[in-house]
Amino acid sequence: MARPDPTAARLVPANAENRYEVTTADLPLSCPMPSMHLWNSHPRVYLPIEADGEARCPYCGALYVLKS
Repeated sequence: MARPDPTAARLVPANAENRYEVTTADLPLSCPMPSMHLWNSHPRVYLPIEADGEARCPYCGALYVLKS
């Protein structure tokens, strides 16, 4: 029997929401984010959010908004 992964409890489902608020601590921004499960998601893509304060994922359409 495999041991439970203690980091798995901190992960959130990928692509579960349509809008995410992120901070500068989350940069460089990628979708899915490192805090998300990857097994059921699209390939990781890096999103340029710094210039406009918003970025949309070309795979899942999630909108990321940079909080100031």
